[in-house]
Amino acid sequence: MGKKRLEDAIKQIDQPIEVTYRAFELDPSAPRDIDLNVYESLAKKYGMSVEQAKANTENMVQMAKEVGLEYNMDTLIQTNTFDAHRLAMLAKKHDLMKEMTERILRAYFTDSKHIGDHETLTELAVEVGLDHEEVANMLASDDMAEEVRSDEQQAHDYGINGVPFFLINKKYAINGAQPTEAFVQALQKVIAEGE
Repeated sequence: MGKKRLEDAIKQIDQPIEVTYRAFELDPSAPRDIDLNVYESLAKKYGMSVEQAKANTENMVQMAKEVGLEYNMDTLIQTNTFDAHRLAMLAKKHDLMKEMTERILRAYFTDSKHIGDHETLTELAVEVGLDHEEVANMLASDDMAEEVRSDEQQAHDYGINGVPFFLINKKYAINGAQPTEAFVQALQKVIAEGE
């Protein structure tokens, strides 16, 4: 949702803007296969009832709808996202990181695909133009792990502990689900300072 709001803001700015995606795992210790549904996980993590978790999640689903996104939380498959981040890093080497990131997010939030599963990740990668064998070989190895850990260390160094988080020109931070206008104002401020 934050990514979509940033993209909507960029459309309102008459300047070229370069976006760099970074890896960030919300829960690096999560297993690949999680037996709980998203509501049960949220209830356990935040000490609330499953009903409260559903209500909070419904607010997020409605906010996503407002920016044209479909989130299917009832069927979402939770997993460890480390391999998905490694795949995004491989895609970056082929100038397809934006496309790969977009496809992984849609697979997770909308299509209810298991983005921790190597076969699923390989299928998604081929959809955006990556080579099947290269992706399968990378996922079977530790390739791209260092790149993911480097991004995570950089986030830690900046004090980032959640997503979405946007750092504009290493100077202005936008944290959380901010409206599109917050991005427009921050981008205009950076552009004005650069002139």
